[in-house]
Amino acid sequence: MRNNRAMSVPHRVAVLALDGVVALDLGTPAQVLGAARADDRTPLYAVATCTPGGLPIRSSAGFQVLPDHGLELLERADTVIVPGIHSGSPLDDGTVAAEVAQALRAAYDRGARVMSICTGAFVLAAAGLLDGRPATTHWAYASRFRRLHPGVRLDPDVLFVDDGRVLTSAGVAAGIDLCLHVVRTDHGSAVANRAARRCVVPPWRDGGQAQYIERPVPRGADNGTAATREWAQQRLHEPVALREMAAHARMSVRTFTRHFRSETGLSPAQWLLQQRTEHARVLLETTDLSVDRIARDAGFGTTAALRQHFHARVGVSPTAYRRTFR
Repeated sequence: MRNNRAMSVPHRVAVLALDGVVALDLGTPAQVLGAARADDRTPLYAVATCTPGGLPIRSSAGFQVLPDHGLELLERADTVIVPGIHSGSPLDDGTVAAEVAQALRAAYDRGARVMSICTGAFVLAAAGLLDGRPATTHWAYASRFRRLHPGVRLDPDVLFVDDGRVLTSAGVAAGIDLCLHVVRTDHGSAVANRAARRCVVPPWRDGGQAQYIERPVPRGADNGTAATREWAQQRLHEPVALREMAAHARMSVRTFTRHFRSETGLSPAQWLLQQRTEHARVLLETTDLSVDRIARDAGFGTTAALRQHFHARVGVSPTAYRRTFR
């Protein structure tokens, strides 16, 4: 167990659904946290859903949600999660019903962890729980969020923000990333990785929202960096310099870097590190090569460099990763 919140097993999670709730966001906590099990298969989280007054609400997908609980569920929850919404006063004018705001603040004040998925951050902000804090939400709602809540330190480029007992995530599938992060924080990487595999999702996604923001389609393949990326992927075992990539693309370094970031959301150096890490993961899972050999084949050069970057991006050492996935 990584912190005191994880000590109650199962850890009690209340999902607070409001009218216009995003259907995928609503189901994410039960699906992902429900997949987290101890070594003896004991469920580590108990997830329940509530609404104000325990009344039915509409979802964004054209069906009604019939909850089993009202706001009293928040009074005994260890973690409270607010899914995104597609309509309502939190999005329109930055306000939320007084009973909802009071229930959320009371849960936080007594020590509960409070989280939001996607536009659920508007609800937390309207309840006053994000004032002065770093937070994120769906990139498409960033301008509206800043206008309604200028006192929040919004970062629309990341997949999620963990600010202690208040956590927020970006749009839709980023809620999966946040829930897996919570499992990893509470119970370690091995449990989180098993939960990810059970849900058939990657245990960790690199990069931020920038790679998903709508961008104009490149005018032609000749002007893009796709061919150079393929060329670099075939040479991960070798040093690949930025100037070599730019030369292959027949661009200046400055132009190449601008095109590369526009197409991938990452700098060439970040992208190369991502590709080297993913190649090392494949080798750890599918071969019996030594960690030292994998470090060379993936282009890290030394075992120390592989360990440092692998742990930073995946959350565990190469050896621990191999034990889990072999």
